[in-house]
Amino acid sequence: MSYIDGFVAAVPTANKEKFLEHARKGDSVFIECGATRVLECWGDEVPVGKVTDLRRAVQAKDDETVVFSWVEWPDKATRDAGMARVMKDPRVSPEHNPMPFDGQRVIYGGFVPVVELRK
Repeated sequence: MSYIDGFVAAVPTANKEKFLEHARKGDSVFIECGATRVLECWGDEVPVGKVTDLRRAVQAKDDETVVFSWVEWPDKATRDAGMARVMKDPRVSPEHNPMPFDGQRVIYGGFVPVVELRK
């Protein structure tokens, strides 16, 4: 079964084009290293909750947009090997592809799908 790496970040809204450039440079490395799909999603409807929400999770400010991204891998073994290669690739290093957002406020995790529906 597939394996998913998920990410949520707060990106300064004014940096949308810089974020897209950053994603285009880095996301191709994931594909080259075995990922089957990468999605970068710019927040459109990210409501403020009563107790918690995505904005609070990444401490988004009024001038920031919440971004939700994920990388899909064929399985965890491919992900582990691929992610090790990604982390060593200079194309994703901060020197070659600086993050246009505060990386300390990114939340992320690895997930095993338990339900999948397709049409």
